[in-house]
Formats: sequence, C-alpha cells, structure tokens
Amino acid sequence: MNLAKTYRVAQRRGGLLGPIRNVFSAEYRDVVAVAGVTFAIQPGEMVGYVGPNGAGKSTTIKMLTGILLPSAGSIEVLGMSPERERKRIAQRIGVVFGQRTQLWWDLPLIESFELLRHMYKVTEVAYRRRVDQLDALLGLGEFMSTPVRQLSLGQRMRGDLAAALLHEPEILFLDEPTIGLDVVAKYRVREFLRAINRDLGVTILLTTHDMTDIEQLCRRMIIIDRGALLFDGALSDILDRFGGERTLVVDLATVELAAPLDVPGAIEVRRDGPRRWLRFQRAETSASTVISAVAVRYPIADLTIEEPDIESIVRRIYQEGIDGSSPIRSD
Repeated sequence: MNLAKTYRVAQRRGGLLGPIRNVFSAEYRDVVAVAGVTFAIQPGEMVGYVGPNGAGKSTTIKMLTGILLPSAGSIEVLGMSPERERKRIAQRIGVVFGQRTQLWWDLPLIESFELLRHMYKVTEVAYRRRVDQLDALLGLGEFMSTPVRQLSLGQRMRGDLAAALLHEPEILFLDEPTIGLDVVAKYRVREFLRAINRDLGVTILLTTHDMTDIEQLCRRMIIIDRGALLFDGALSDILDRFGGERTLVVDLATVELAAPLDVPGAIEVRRDGPRRWLRFQRAETSASTVISAVAVRYPIADLTIEEPDIESIVRRIYQEGIDGSSPIRSD
C-alpha cells in the first residue's frame, strides 16, 4: 500500500503588495498529510483508526473512498482501485462523515432515502426490506417524515447511517460518527454499529476522537501521527503495554487514620477523607495480593479495582510516544 498524500500550498508573503505579488510569482511548499501508511483490513473486522488532529485520518478515508487521489502508493478496496474504479466501489461501500450530511436538508428523511435508492439502483423490494431492517435497529419511524433540517443531531446521524447502508455495502467508512452527540445518542449509534458488524458482517473502519468508541467497538487499533503509522495491532496489546498500572480504591471504615496507607507493592496516590487510591503494577503485583495486604492492616468498608481506560492510555502515548522516547503532538 505505502499510501502517501502531499498537498502543495501557496506561501504567503508579507506587506501590502504581498497578495498582488503572489498572483504573478507564487511560491509553494509541500505539506505531507499521509506519509507511507500501509495496512490491510480483513472482511468482518471493525478497526479503530486514531491519531491527533491533523494526523492524516480523514485524508486516508478520502483516498480509500476515491474522493482524493494519492500522491504515491497504491490502494485496493474490495479488489478494486478507488482511483480508477470509483463508481464500482461506490456501489459496495458506505461512507459517513460526522460533520457533513449526505441527506437533502429541506426534504423529509424518507425522501432522501428514496433519492438514494434511485442513485444506487436498489430494487423496490430490496429497498423496503432494508428500510424496515434499519428502522428496527435505529428507530427511524418517529422522524421519517420530518425534514432533515428539523432533526436533532442524534436523529440526523441515525439517518446518515441508514442512508450509507441502504444499498447494503460490504464496507462502512466512518469519520467521527459520534462527534457532538449526547450520551444516549452515542450509545444508540454504538449499539447499531456493533449489530451490523456482528449480524450483517459489515466491515467497519472507524476514525474517532472518542476513545470510548474504540474501547467498546474495536478489537484492533491503528494509530497514526504526522501521516505516519505508529501502531497497528490488537487493542489488548496496547492495554497490556501501556495499561500496566491498576488502582485499588479503598474506603476505610474509619476517618481517623491520617498517615498514608503502607501496603507492600502499592503506593497511595490520592486521598479524600476515608477513601484512598492505591496504585500498583499489574506485572509485579496481583490485585488479590494488594487486597489481602490492605485487609490485614486496615479496617475496610469497601474495595474497588479501577482498570486503566483506553482514553488515558492513548493520551499517554501522545505525550510520551509509542516507545516512550518521543512525544506525539496534540495540536
């Protein structure tokens, strides 16, 4: 694959005459958006594609779907080249950009669906079956006759997801599908994506800044920055590699103990009245060992284990770098 995309951007010149000079003697600089990325996704996978703003995620999606042409490298989607066979690929993929809609703003949602049916040449029987199926999964009936401009953000996203799947694509490309959604809407979208991946076998490539999306939906994660691939592997590998710290939350049965808890293999990192937070390394000490050590030393009302979440782990990768030696920008 070795996919690359470089943009040529005009250099600005200072002074009042700068814009006039640029018309006649423009100077350019190259901006690298994607720099030699290579990966393969198997049928039925749901893969998270993450990185800071400007890392090259959306540019990659646009090249995979034929919207942008690569500057170098090659792409194969369903055995075809998006560069040469965009129309054929469009019949077999779905695309959702969270900040843009493919629905007609002033038309009722159902009429947008009808237009898309004709664009994709979906038969009436297949269309009715698909709409019923998507309605059951997404609960579209309550707003099917509502103009798109009157839909809430969550309703519009459900409509966009349905629109992208009307022609029964084999692959769904998602660029920030939960951006701006409330907790309930995000939950509904995630449940839908899980269902179509599990029950319909739709392959999904998901870009998102919401790490809960990745944690709940994906077994595999690809991390890029400055257009370069930093990690491609199982989400569990990232958790094992960067999520080695666990926390035991201890609720003491007394508030009179002022000194930090002295527990072998663990360090008290926070306190709030009778509640204490003890941090320990997964590879060095088991949770049961730490719990036993606390139980024999202190009066306990309750205990809870906190596992590291994927958002804090990825934030740590951004700060320290994938090998701990070079930080990743976060602008």
